[in-house]
Amino acid sequence: MTRRSILAALATGPALVSGVAHAQRMTLDTITNDPEAPVAGNPAGDVTIVAFLDYNCPYCKKSVPELERVLATDSGVKLVYKDTPVLTEASVFGARMALAAKYQGAYLKVHNALMRVPGRRNPQPMMEDAIASSGVDIARLKADLEKHGAEIDALIKRNVAQADALGFEGVPDFIIGSFKANGYLDYDTFKSAIAQARAEATAKPSTL
Repeated sequence: MTRRSILAALATGPALVSGVAHAQRMTLDTITNDPEAPVAGNPAGDVTIVAFLDYNCPYCKKSVPELERVLATDSGVKLVYKDTPVLTEASVFGARMALAAKYQGAYLKVHNALMRVPGRRNPQPMMEDAIASSGVDIARLKADLEKHGAEIDALIKRNVAQADALGFEGVPDFIIGSFKANGYLDYDTFKSAIAQARAEATAKPSTL
C-alpha cells in the first residue's frame, strides 16, 4: 500500500502476461470486461475505471467517496470493481462475502458497508457485523457463497493475477482508460485522468 499516486500509460502489445507462472494471458479488454466482476456507473461509458481494492486498506476506503463523486458527476464513466484481498485473511473473507452478495444484487450494499468500517486490518467478526447491518439477506448470502464459491475464488485469483501482471504492488490501484495509477486518488486527480483518457481515445484508440 502506498500513498503515492503515479499515472502512467499501459504498455502496448498483443497481450499483457502475468509474472505468475500459471496465470492466463490477458489484455486490457479481458481486464476491463470480465463478466464476473461487479460494475457500477454507466456499463456503456466511454471511460472505464478499474479499481483494485482491499477491505482492510485505509487508502482504499478513502478512495471510495472520491469514486462515488466521480460516478455522480460523470455519466460517461463505467466503474469495475476488482476485489483484491492481499492484506489479511479477513480481507479474503470480506471479498468472498461481497462477491457472494452480487448474486442477490447486493454487491454494493456489502461493499459499501465493509468500506465504511474504520481502521485497518480489521478482524473477521467486525466485518461480519458490518455485513449484517448492510440489509443484505444473510441466509441467501451464505447459500450463494456455498453454491458459487468456486467461481468467486476463481475471480479473486484472477483479480490478483491481473494486478500482478500490471506491476501493481499493494493497494489501492486503478486503471483509468489506458492509464494506470497506484495509491489514493482524490476527485480532481480522477477527473484529470479521465480527461486524459478521453483525449487519448479520441486521438488514438489504445490496445495492449
